[in-house]
Amino acid sequence: MLKEAIFHRSKNNFAYVYKGGALHIRFRAKKGDIKVAELLYGDPYEWNEDGWVHSTMLMQLEGSDDLFDYWFTELKPPYRRLRYGFRIDDGQQTLIYGEKGFSIEAPKDTAFYFCFPFLNEIDTFKAPSWVKDTVWYQIFPERFANGDPKNDPDSTLPWGSESPKINSFFGGDFEGIIEHLDYLVDLGINGIYLTPIFKAESNHKYDTIDYLEIDPQFGDKKTFKRLVDACHEKGIRVMLDAVFNHSGYYFEAFQDVLENQEKSIYKDWFYLKEFPVTPLPKPNYDTFAFTPFMPKLNTENSEVKAYLLKVATYWIEEFNIDGWRLDVANEVDHQFWREFRQTVKRINPYIYILGEVWHDAMPWLQGDQFDAVMNYPFTETTLNYIARNEITAGEFAQQLTKVMSSYPKNINEVAFNLLGSHDTARIATISDENRDKLKLLFLFQLTYMGTPCIYYGDEIAITGENDPDCRKCMEWDESKQDQELLSFVKKAIRLRKNNSLLANDGSFHFLETSPTANYIIYKRENAEQAVIIVINNSNSKANINIPYELEGKQVTNLWTQESFSTASVEINPYGFLLIQVEKQQKKQALAQALVTE
Repeated sequence: MLKEAIFHRSKNNFAYVYKGGALHIRFRAKKGDIKVAELLYGDPYEWNEDGWVHSTMLMQLEGSDDLFDYWFTELKPPYRRLRYGFRIDDGQQTLIYGEKGFSIEAPKDTAFYFCFPFLNEIDTFKAPSWVKDTVWYQIFPERFANGDPKNDPDSTLPWGSESPKINSFFGGDFEGIIEHLDYLVDLGINGIYLTPIFKAESNHKYDTIDYLEIDPQFGDKKTFKRLVDACHEKGIRVMLDAVFNHSGYYFEAFQDVLENQEKSIYKDWFYLKEFPVTPLPKPNYDTFAFTPFMPKLNTENSEVKAYLLKVATYWIEEFNIDGWRLDVANEVDHQFWREFRQTVKRINPYIYILGEVWHDAMPWLQGDQFDAVMNYPFTETTLNYIARNEITAGEFAQQLTKVMSSYPKNINEVAFNLLGSHDTARIATISDENRDKLKLLFLFQLTYMGTPCIYYGDEIAITGENDPDCRKCMEWDESKQDQELLSFVKKAIRLRKNNSLLANDGSFHFLETSPTANYIIYKRENAEQAVIIVINNSNSKANINIPYELEGKQVTNLWTQESFSTASVEINPYGFLLIQVEKQQKKQALAQALVTE
């Protein structure tokens, strides 16, 4: 037994309150090392003449990555507090593992064990319940549709007339989005994420000039209010993009600094290194990356904080938006985000707070800052397996298991799972325009836990390399759209929306991966049913035996709605299978027979 690999912390992703007072407990061990694991647990204050009163329960192997196994169990402490440890057996020795290390026998002193002091409701991670049932659609407003040419910038080009450049304008606006809301409804979308809409110099609007004004090329506040109201009438939530890490070069406060230098009343709003403040040849102030046109805001400054929190509340109170996506969120101080959450949740506790963090985000997901982050580890792992063929099926399962094990389940259920965005190359281009691979990408995204987001136009196979090529105009000529792919995506979304199990009402586990045939088998499961999904990411047929008991159960092919009867199947190249297994059929039939008699 490799003791050095065994790890647990009574916090974060290793011990957390789920829902209904349930406590989830997980520990990590060397891959393949532990044969049997049990949780040894009890109330810290319950004793009898023999000492501390405790019980044991078997733990399940939750999954494995390249180095570690993750063992998991769920229980509901009767007094909302717990002392616990782990009895672990590698087939040669059995040890007790607690906060103070290892012991051959179970110590009677409760101080040896891990402690979950109390299941305080206020400390429980809570995200809006509606999010886990939402399918998002990311819109880059300048490139989605031009509904009102009267507000076009002077340099506006004819729609889709050329590939976009860094400074291209094509006239996309709010009116264009309103005109195509029925398209989104037909697709199955019930949430839209808009990249910045506030007054700015660029086409992407991440260089904000005025956080309280709409950029005139998109319309005005009246039109925006009409957009939000129209979305809500059609069952679509609206999330805006907040750029609070930095402002734009022409932000009034920064212009005042350039004009008045050390006499500026705004000099403490930014991270200035010296005077005079100069943007060129190299900015002598902190910026986003190294661009002089995006000076970094000092969110520790009370005036900056007050201004930005006013912005955050204004768009909720005046326009009833449903969420904030927070740009470059990891570079802003944690205290600001704590106050941000408290402020917006006081106005509307159901606001979704989504941070842009590309790496391990646990420090932001303690329940006091964000509801979720953009799940780029999911993005890269899925693209590397299906689109790029850079990793095997086994490596794919291992890497995603590591991602899932890094967070509590209630965080994974609302993780923002994207395949592409305005910051990445188009998935059609990454997939070498292989339509079969695109279908598998969407199928996996829409049957995985979390809340999926489609980048505008990916559903019709728009191509494009990295920025600015990934920001092409939406193609509205149906003869130039991939209608077969569009129909596929619609069907996959419909399946997800019609089956709560696919929308986070249950667990997710990999069942099998093939080191040679390159297929994966995974399941979504709850007490009543399971959905088994097979994806063959190969140009060869795959003959498999489904590793799940089907005998005596009602089994349906979800894609064709036909009955399914055999565990031995042949999957076509780049093919897939979704089967729904009703686990309670015999029990229900028996109950019905008793009622009949």
